[in-house]
Amino acid sequence: MKATPEHHQRMAKMTFASVYPHYVTKIERKGRTKEELHRVIYWLTGFDHDELKRLIDEHATFDTFFGKATLNPNAHLITGVICGYRIEEIENPLTRKIRYLDKLVDELAKGKKMEKILRST
Repeated sequence: MKATPEHHQRMAKMTFASVYPHYVTKIERKGRTKEELHRVIYWLTGFDHDELKRLIDEHATFDTFFGKATLNPNAHLITGVICGYRIEEIENPLTRKIRYLDKLVDELAKGKKMEKILRST
């Protein structure tokens, strides 16, 4: 699947706060906790609790959210298909980071072990 420039722009302008409740609903429906979700987000972005809360409260766009993040050096190990896109083939760096997060949330909801989700060696 090939994403258009309009698709990338739409994703960049979307706020993290608008998507976050959907992440919470998805993982809680599958028996996972908000704390586990936060652990995944912290691992990927380098944020702590206060920074994450501030970005949610400010309604930061994904562009701002990932612009402030320090991506985990093992993020490149996140591969596979999410929302019809093969993550490792996404050329737009911001869209790839958003799909990294989507994939981690999906793995959490599917019951994967945290060590596997966080790409621990």
